[in-house]
Amino acid sequence: MRQILQFINILVMVLLIIVISLQNKSSGLSNVFGGAGNIVQTRRGLEKWLFYATIVLGALFVIINASFLFLK
Repeated sequence: MRQILQFINILVMVLLIIVISLQNKSSGLSNVFGGAGNIVQTRRGLEKWLFYATIVLGALFVIINASFLFLK
């Protein structure tokens, strides 16, 4: 059982890294100098699903790692 959880944990970690890397990072150094305005944007399409996938994968990561505390 522990080996299966370790494999799933590695899979979730890799997917979480990929999903976070794919997210749009439009705010760079221009925010320091006031280049970006305060524009409210809503997430749409792929960006919205990447945001949800990040939340789900992050929660799975925490749950799986917490379950290692109870397995012996």
